[in-house]
Amino acid sequence: MGKKELVYLMVDTAFYFYRILAVVGVLSNLVAIVTLSRGRCGLSKGVTWYLLAMAVADLLVVIFNVILKKIIFIFYSPECKIIDAMGYISIACSVWLTVAFTLDRTVAICFQRLKIRYCTEKGAAIVIAVVSVLGVLTNIPWPFRYEARKCLESYHFQILTVWEAFYWGHQLLTPVVPFMRILALNAVTVSHIIRASTVRRKLRGQQNGVEKDDQEMRNRRRSIILLFTIPASFILFWMTQVASLTIQRIKGSYSVLRGYYFIPGTTGTMLQLFSSCTNMFIYAITQRKFREEMDGSMILDPQV
Repeated sequence: MGKKELVYLMVDTAFYFYRILAVVGVLSNLVAIVTLSRGRCGLSKGVTWYLLAMAVADLLVVIFNVILKKIIFIFYSPECKIIDAMGYISIACSVWLTVAFTLDRTVAICFQRLKIRYCTEKGAAIVIAVVSVLGVLTNIPWPFRYEARKCLESYHFQILTVWEAFYWGHQLLTPVVPFMRILALNAVTVSHIIRASTVRRKLRGQQNGVEKDDQEMRNRRRSIILLFTIPASFILFWMTQVASLTIQRIKGSYSVLRGYYFIPGTTGTMLQLFSSCTNMFIYAITQRKFREEMDGSMILDPQV
């Protein structure tokens, strides 16, 4: 199969992929929002705030970056610059809310004294507000990269050093730095859980391999699985996009339709956007109470 045939195949695949993703992304995030908002998933209010904020951010990613930019092709309308900026803002908020949630869980598990003041409903609300504001401020320049009356990248965006610095700064903030922070935080958390579990097994007389029923140990194992699954999915779905954009920038290929860059670039974008509808499935797989409450949220409550 030649290069041209591969490009045509990728275009057809993306056409159907984005339409399926729009349906799955909207429904999964709406279900997550409704389920979490009921407040009966056995989660603290602070954690519920984080998960709700992540679901809302992911829903906005689907609306702006999938439905409006990939399906409706909003770039042909006068509002394209605003839609483009909102797309970047929603992605930044989604990524950094994941970091904030990971930090919250690390503090809750590893730093008991700090937990009292940081891992609260008020603390979660403040962090979410700060992340949202910074997400807006750091992405304000994006609409100015276009020509005055068209949504086409201006010549200055491609040659000016200031835009080059902004682009690489954006790449570092989303998602290179989040990668590093999530990996570091989870390494600390998992290390703490393993040490605590070892001490607990010794205290319960399990150091000789005699297994006993221990609900606390099972809960900790589920926590490790959840802590690994969320960052692993984040890294997996963003890796291709970051590598593709980096290569294009180094090689000076600004057009995604040029040469072989189209295939990895399109694949990376598809995987990146797919990550916006995975968290709900991760919660459903790893959290029993979330599954139970999700089933209840799909049934009309007779008391309402």
